[in-house]
Amino acid sequence: MKLLRVGTAGAETPALLDAEGVLRDLSGVVPDIDGALLADDEALARIRAMAGELPVLDPAGLRIGPPLGRIGKIVCIGLNYHDHARETGAEPPAEPVIFFKAADTVVGPNDTVLVPRGSVKTDWEVELAVVIGRTARYVESAEAALGHVAGYAVAHDVSEREFQIERGGTWDKGKNCETFNPLGPWLVTADEVPDPQNLSLKLWVNGELKQNGTTAEQIFPVAEVVRYVSQFMTLYPGDVINTGTPAGVALGAPEPKPFLRAGDVVELEIEGLGRQRQELKGA
Repeated sequence: MKLLRVGTAGAETPALLDAEGVLRDLSGVVPDIDGALLADDEALARIRAMAGELPVLDPAGLRIGPPLGRIGKIVCIGLNYHDHARETGAEPPAEPVIFFKAADTVVGPNDTVLVPRGSVKTDWEVELAVVIGRTARYVESAEAALGHVAGYAVAHDVSEREFQIERGGTWDKGKNCETFNPLGPWLVTADEVPDPQNLSLKLWVNGELKQNGTTAEQIFPVAEVVRYVSQFMTLYPGDVINTGTPAGVALGAPEPKPFLRAGDVVELEIEGLGRQRQELKGA
């Protein structure tokens, strides 16, 4: 299934995109798309069974919000693609690099992204987001880990590299600026993504293709990431893991590096998971 949330920011209602691409209203069936729903197998089965009978929504002029409400935590994996490590001159990590984004960085897939005040190094990163559907605590094997995944979505891990690298402390300064995690358009349930290690990822800036990668390049595959993270913290339904970005970011480009500015337009997509488009404005 393709689950999404539509409407004005902060007042989104649940919806479904059916197999024919028709937008359907879920608001009479469930209150929201969140961790509680994703952990409820009976509710998800009921939605699948009645998908073709749900009221039709007119998508014209309808804002698409983040596909997940009440996000618990956003765990991010750094330097998780072989080609991205090479382009930045970094050694591939021996273990996953973990940092966090606050849930309030999440916006809709086509919402405005704000360039922070004083920023000269705002960067783009297309990423596969993993959405947890079953509590994961000390998962014993990578094979078992995918059983805790509810689905997948497109994430844009916008980053301010000066704040992240040059201002002391952890990466969090450059990762948690306002609007720095567009998510969606859909949450695609795991049954529709049989192999998360065989997805293409692409990103364009002002129409120019910048990133053209595949999840096959991940240093730590999705299943291992979920298993590993669960050894250090409990993952709950409604938590999100951003699993890293392939080569092609501004940080890895020759000087002068083409960092984002107000007025730029970024578009990104992941195979089968949909497409985003953001215009950048000054904060």
